[in-house]
Amino acid sequence: MSKVVVGVFHDRNQAEEALENLKEQGFDRDISLIAKDEQQGGGQGGMGGQDLSEGTFTGGALGGIAGLLAGVGALLIPGVGPIIAAGPIAATLTGVVTGGIAGGLIDYGIPEERGEYYEEQVRQGGILVSMKASDEKVEEAASILRQYGASDVELHQVV
Repeated sequence: MSKVVVGVFHDRNQAEEALENLKEQGFDRDISLIAKDEQQGGGQGGMGGQDLSEGTFTGGALGGIAGLLAGVGALLIPGVGPIIAAGPIAATLTGVVTGGIAGGLIDYGIPEERGEYYEEQVRQGGILVSMKASDEKVEEAASILRQYGASDVELHQVV
């Protein structure tokens, strides 16, 4: 059985460090990331003007964040704007663009009200990091997210 571990980062460097640690601990194939694409959004979002999208297709600055993960894609989510999604959740979001981030998270095993909350966090500039983990590894994953400054770290049963 597995669970989904979810957390929100408000600092790009902390998110990068957490992703690197998670990969070192063997979570690399299961990590997903959702963040606003500030360059496409035309504004200086909640990340203090940090541009997570630069290099999406060229492997530039994004190499530190979503570039660490497979399946990086840019999507336009109604009500949120342009986002970058990486990892297994990117495919889920592609199929439910009209349902927004919350719809993709529901398909990923996260309850609707929490999915809506996390969508709002991304809308405000947060970096959502999630991963599926076995029951034996779920606490380790949650601990790593907390260690690097993630807020709202939660565990959800995969449906």
